[in-house]
Amino acid sequence: MNRKVLNVLIVAVFASMIGFGIMAPLLPEHAKELGANGVWIAIIGVSFSASRGVFMPIVGKISDRTGRKRFIAVGLLIYSLLSLAYIPADTLYSLTAVRFLHGVGSAMVIPIAMAYIGETSEKGKEGSSMGALNVAIYMGLGAGPLLGGFLNDAYGFNSAFYALAGLSGIAFVIVLAYLPATKSLKTSDEERVPMSRIIRDDTMKGILAFRFMNAMAFAGALWFLPVLSQETFDATSTQQGLVLSADVFITGLAQIPFGWVADRHHKLRLVLIGSLVIALPSMFAGQVPSLWLLVVVAALMGLGSAVSLPAASAIAVVKVGEKGGMGIQMGLLNMAMSIGMVAGPLIMGAVRDAWGIDYIFLVLGGISLLSTAVFCYLSRKELRSGELEPL
Repeated sequence: MNRKVLNVLIVAVFASMIGFGIMAPLLPEHAKELGANGVWIAIIGVSFSASRGVFMPIVGKISDRTGRKRFIAVGLLIYSLLSLAYIPADTLYSLTAVRFLHGVGSAMVIPIAMAYIGETSEKGKEGSSMGALNVAIYMGLGAGPLLGGFLNDAYGFNSAFYALAGLSGIAFVIVLAYLPATKSLKTSDEERVPMSRIIRDDTMKGILAFRFMNAMAFAGALWFLPVLSQETFDATSTQQGLVLSADVFITGLAQIPFGWVADRHHKLRLVLIGSLVIALPSMFAGQVPSLWLLVVVAALMGLGSAVSLPAASAIAVVKVGEKGGMGIQMGLLNMAMSIGMVAGPLIMGAVRDAWGIDYIFLVLGGISLLSTAVFCYLSRKELRSGELEPL
């Protein structure tokens, strides 16, 4: 695809995802100061993903008919303005409300950018294209905790939100100036792949189930690795950000090589291998004796995601092929992720309150193993044949 277009989309997605990651070392501690228990911390964390999960399929479907650019631009503008709304949010309810509305802006950016790339990728290079976009997603997530922790330690809590508003505003201007507008799809409603066909396909059900459970484990780690590092090793905000970034940066940096691998090898098996690589380190995260070993465990978890995610995204693109409905497809994929990112922290918050922080990561590892089993069962036909059948 056109390199200039890809670069603009990378900037948009990076700005959107840095807004998710920048909160990770800040909001849990701030919520505790406002009187939150483990479940309340999780509610604040998942409110962002909840709104994304609700709005992404809707936005994706509308963008299939009206084009992509306007949604990406408006989403970034919402993102920039709402970044400043965290500053006066001084109750648990107002903090949750701002986080929920922030997710609406994100719903207009990530799946629409993925659909844009899915439609314009060269055949046989879907994994590489999606891998490049996934780099932006995970580098944004990885840079966010480091940036948020550093700004909080150096300049205070509010500085991170001013920085986020500025970054999102710059991305909004770049999209307006340099991203070509896409035309609405010319396929009729009868020719376009309907949502019902997508969710009936066994392999797509396997991918959606994998994405859901993978996101549960990832979000649980994202919100409770900082809590673990602070409670067990008295980590500073910067050190908490480092633990998170070890997971997320490895995921991001390895997306391009594993996207290349996904274009040339069995995509379904790569999803299976990556899911297994995530599971075992997760189970031992709560048992490590030092902060630096926790960083290593987090990096191994990131490696598993790097193996599986480009392949999972490429499968979704190949399934739709040249037909319409890429926005719906990517909306569903991201909806599954968002629902998982809602369920994961809620479940892990309840586990923390009932049994303690160490048990969270045993549960996370078990969820990852379960996702592997469910994916294998639902995708068993195409796993055996090695061939993906378009919808």
